[in-house]
Amino acid sequence: MGRFLSQRIIAFIPTLIGVSILVFFVIRQIPGDAITAKLGAEGAGSLTPAQIAEYRAYFGLDKPLTQQYFEWIGGILRGDFGNSEMRREPVLSAIFETFPLTLELTILALLIALVIGLPIGVLSATNPDSTIDLVSKSISLLGLSLPNFWMGTLIILVLSTVFHSMPNAGRYISLTEDPLRNLGQLIFPAFTLGFAFSASIMRTTRAVMLDTFSQDYIRTARSKGLRERVVVIRHALRNGLIPIITLIGIEFGYLLGGAVLVEEVFALPGIGRLTYTAILQRDYALVQGAILFIAFNFVLVNLLVDVLYSAVDPRVSHG
Repeated sequence: MGRFLSQRIIAFIPTLIGVSILVFFVIRQIPGDAITAKLGAEGAGSLTPAQIAEYRAYFGLDKPLTQQYFEWIGGILRGDFGNSEMRREPVLSAIFETFPLTLELTILALLIALVIGLPIGVLSATNPDSTIDLVSKSISLLGLSLPNFWMGTLIILVLSTVFHSMPNAGRYISLTEDPLRNLGQLIFPAFTLGFAFSASIMRTTRAVMLDTFSQDYIRTARSKGLRERVVVIRHALRNGLIPIITLIGIEFGYLLGGAVLVEEVFALPGIGRLTYTAILQRDYALVQGAILFIAFNFVLVNLLVDVLYSAVDPRVSHG
């Protein structure tokens, strides 16, 4: 098990290095720079060459790109991600301030997706071509077809016109400040994300269960006279968990990156919205730090998924 984990950890290092190189150089290919974003096109155009040189030196843009990259990486190795010009604070402070919201939103969305998708997927597999199966297919198709931002806009429209209420009116209330009001603010964005996620879980669970039901050990379990519930849960579902865990891990890592559209629609100050705003403002340090932090979380989630693989199927950890 220790060797298995060490191999996975070592394999993730090139991934993070590749992400750092990609985000550093790609963000600088976007038209405009930090000076234009700070002063506007007209303000930047009215600067003298000496003033432009002074601003470029202030933002560190006067150095070669490779030197800028290695200075940034060296700062990260020392725990310094730089300072955000947009927020006037260290990059790590901005990330740690917004990430708890995104983490809570992701966990709520995952719980909603599992509560909806897993039972319906199992019922659909145990009753193929039935009314339940037809309803399950329809719900999953609907969830996969509807864009998240459309679902979020529809929820806001219904709440505002029918119930005369807005889900996120006023400032954001943190979980530690008021748990009930915090849940009230996040439940609709979480449902928006969780419904689409539940559709994927339904389809995957149904496909995995149908394949598992055709295996010899399932027929053997039934021939022993075991109750159908035991056969479905203990034998079929448990042995088909790896594809479901894979899907959950990928989607969870994606959501941790910040559901930008949902956070924007519901005006939630999460890390996705933070990154989007930083890109618009050409806040290089914040964009680089936020995306690298997101990539690290994605890698960490995949490591946990690998651990779950070995827990569900011990053969995985032995190669």
